[in-house]
Amino acid sequence: MDQLTNLKLAVAGSRYGHGETRLARRARELGLSAFSEVLDSLSSADLDRVSVEAEALRERGVAAALLGSNEYPPSLAEIRNAPPTLFYMGSPELLNAPGIGMCGSRNATEEGLNAAAACGEVAARQGLTVVSGYARGVDMATHVSALAAGGTTVIVLPEGINRFRVKRGDFAEVWDPARALVVSQFAPSRPWSAGAAMTRNSVIIGLSLALVVIEASEKGGTLAAGTTALDLNRRVITLEFAQTPPGNSVLLRRGAIPASNRAELSGRLAQLADDAGGNQLLII
Repeated sequence: MDQLTNLKLAVAGSRYGHGETRLARRARELGLSAFSEVLDSLSSADLDRVSVEAEALRERGVAAALLGSNEYPPSLAEIRNAPPTLFYMGSPELLNAPGIGMCGSRNATEEGLNAAAACGEVAARQGLTVVSGYARGVDMATHVSALAAGGTTVIVLPEGINRFRVKRGDFAEVWDPARALVVSQFAPSRPWSAGAAMTRNSVIIGLSLALVVIEASEKGGTLAAGTTALDLNRRVITLEFAQTPPGNSVLLRRGAIPASNRAELSGRLAQLADDAGGNQLLII
């Protein structure tokens, strides 16, 4: 299927597919026919709007992966709430590269930010792609450190891909589009929302061999991401500090894999790279 047709199906699905859950269910049943159904049901005016938007996306270098297609990452498709559509731009090979998800507080402590930078660097040195959510704090520190170390990163947006901008400061200084992939499961112009920020955590988890939880409060999105990953039987590595954050302690009690220093984390990630399959218990 050519790129423009793929984008038309993706845009139609994201705008007129009656919600991600319904469309994903139909995609699992029918494959790409689920998206064709949506496109074929549109009025001529809506079809024109879809065509214009798809062409504009293609001109920006955006492509799309549809659930049920060969382009859709298998590790993400395995998750029960995988989104039906992924819009992406950048280095497409990173969509299926061995990745490590990283998450933590937007309002991270200095210790947490230093740990995040170390995690991004360690992952890059291991040849693993850092997958994170482009929020301030821990997410940004991991993206920056991975790129600064010569590695690669996947940016999973909590908003539509048309809203992506290269953020000023440290990130702009290391930004290299040849070593990054920007991904969004949402309609291209959808604005940020707290709900979308929570929803995109499943994509971070699904694109990763494991999720590294750097600094989690006793409630909030980071703890929820770690809990979701454990519930999905995905590997979770949680950092231990001299005073371990309360959310980290919760995840460790639930069976997350501990890492208390750079060497220990490096060893955990090396094991992951050697054994990409399996469940949480295999690397304890």
